[in-house]
Amino acid sequence: MINDTIEVKIIDIKENTIKIGIAAPRDIKVFRKEIFDEIKKENQLAVSSSPLNLDLIGQGLKDVLAKGKSQMETPPKIDLE
Repeated sequence: MINDTIEVKIIDIKENTIKIGIAAPRDIKVFRKEIFDEIKKENQLAVSSSPLNLDLIGQGLKDVLAKGKSQMETPPKIDLE
């Protein structure tokens, strides 16, 4: 058991192979380590390859970031061209 919510079970044992099962609530994601490492790598790559460049964003969004959204009465028009 891990905490009170995750149960690790031995499903089958044959020669040099052990099959395990994991019973966990649906809101807990369970991945094999190599899959988890790949997801982590892809997420890091996505973050590093798409930096926020305010020069490419319209002035309206710059205003929102500078003033804070709570101070804006109406949403600004954003021109992405």
